[in-house]
Amino acid sequence: MTHSEFAPESTTVPQLWERQVEDRGDHEFLVFEDAHSHEVRRFTYREFDAAVNKCANALAARGVGAGSRVVLYLDNCVEFVECTLALAKMGAVSVPVDATSAPFELGHILGICRAGTLITRACSADEVLPHVPGTVTDVIVVGGDGAVGGDGIGLPRLRELASREADSFASSPRVRPSDLCEILFTSGTTSEPKGVMITHANFVFSGNFVNWELDMNPEDRYMTSMVAARVNYQLSALAPVLTAGATLVMLSRYRATRFWKQARAHRATLVQGMAMIVATMLRQSVDPGERDHQVREMHYFLPLSTQDKEAFEKRFGVSILNNYGSTECLIGAITDPPHGQRRWPSIGRAGPGYEVRIADCQGNPLPEGEVGEIMLRGVPGVSLMAGYWDDPGATAEVLDEDGWFHTHDYAYIEDGWVYFMDRRVDLIKRSGESVSSAEVECTIEDLPGVREVAVIGVPDGVRGQAVKAFIVPEPGSGLTAATVIDHCAGRLAAFKVPSSVEFVDGLPRGSYGKVRKHILANY
Repeated sequence: MTHSEFAPESTTVPQLWERQVEDRGDHEFLVFEDAHSHEVRRFTYREFDAAVNKCANALAARGVGAGSRVVLYLDNCVEFVECTLALAKMGAVSVPVDATSAPFELGHILGICRAGTLITRACSADEVLPHVPGTVTDVIVVGGDGAVGGDGIGLPRLRELASREADSFASSPRVRPSDLCEILFTSGTTSEPKGVMITHANFVFSGNFVNWELDMNPEDRYMTSMVAARVNYQLSALAPVLTAGATLVMLSRYRATRFWKQARAHRATLVQGMAMIVATMLRQSVDPGERDHQVREMHYFLPLSTQDKEAFEKRFGVSILNNYGSTECLIGAITDPPHGQRRWPSIGRAGPGYEVRIADCQGNPLPEGEVGEIMLRGVPGVSLMAGYWDDPGATAEVLDEDGWFHTHDYAYIEDGWVYFMDRRVDLIKRSGESVSSAEVECTIEDLPGVREVAVIGVPDGVRGQAVKAFIVPEPGSGLTAATVIDHCAGRLAAFKVPSSVEFVDGLPRGSYGKVRKHILANY
């Protein structure tokens, strides 16, 4: 990447946005399609800037300012994008939370980041409010009309607040590239969620990286159905669209029966994909016109079987660009190159801004061909996260003083190409979401009648992995699988709830008492 081709590293998100509004004002910025009503809304850069400014003014009037942390507990919607850009422009910090997260989880995250403001859906406000900690002084809702119960009656509505404000943002807070822009919560491998700190420099670097990776240009139309609260959307879709001055096609949710039709209708040139999307698209009836599209690449996040990859590329006539990354390293730091040779099933090479090493348990480099931990070196706060929010101990465990990030994932290298072997211990990948088995285990342990529990990921042809719980019940407890699943459904996001429960007499353990989960996988 060269500075002449991409946004300078010293650029902040508000500077980037201002530049695109000035240079690309009449170019289409956002196309949003609602999965339920099929309504399509379109905005140019200039039109959306007016909405962003109204939103920023409305939030500023309620006390939000530079450094304020604001939690966005929203579905994929236009307001999500408005708030994200408005908060960046104000120098505030957005904390997106997946709208499928249980209210209990939301309350926990609100407490961890000590947010003062919560923006949530009107339809879920009444369910959410009992879990809001005292640190939150303002709750604002999106949607609804307040005419019926369960619709956030009495709470201020963002649309009404913004409608009374000017469409220019007079304030100009001093925002630096090193300032915090977002906190993205990730499951990790322990029950305590971690907030990954994303700076303005991180956001701009991510956009530049994906621009290089996908060979993007301002006329590209990048379609995504990823959850807006996740890194795949924030840094691999929104960020590169902004750095390129391209168009973001945002779907409120993924629907297999419509996804490829939507790609064709919206003239998408790039789409985001994952295992569930590829698997379910291949199960759809063949459409005679399905190869009549403008998509040149699917931006893909592992895992993917060779069979599905080859079948997808042959059927739809589009190549899949594979890559590997995590929230901590922002984007697909190891990736297929945009041009030239690719070596499937390799996940590619280290991209610009990164160095990769395969290491033993002491961090020493291993020779080619030997399996070890993937370590990535970059610049914290630029190509790597700035750290975990309010958790220097956890940060030091994964990010050493030389800038090496310890992924705890495993791979080997041949001729400079990286071949992925396995995800970090106890992390389950379900429909592109990360599920901490420890978090699910802690939830189940709270249920009366549970003596021991172990949670693992098992193969799922559609979702990549499914969550399965092995439980040693207390004698005479009368515990049932339905009871366990219902218990989890009330406390966890839907994608974390076990799909199956198996009751066993005991759990296999090693000499140190640790559950040997690889044995459970063969039960």
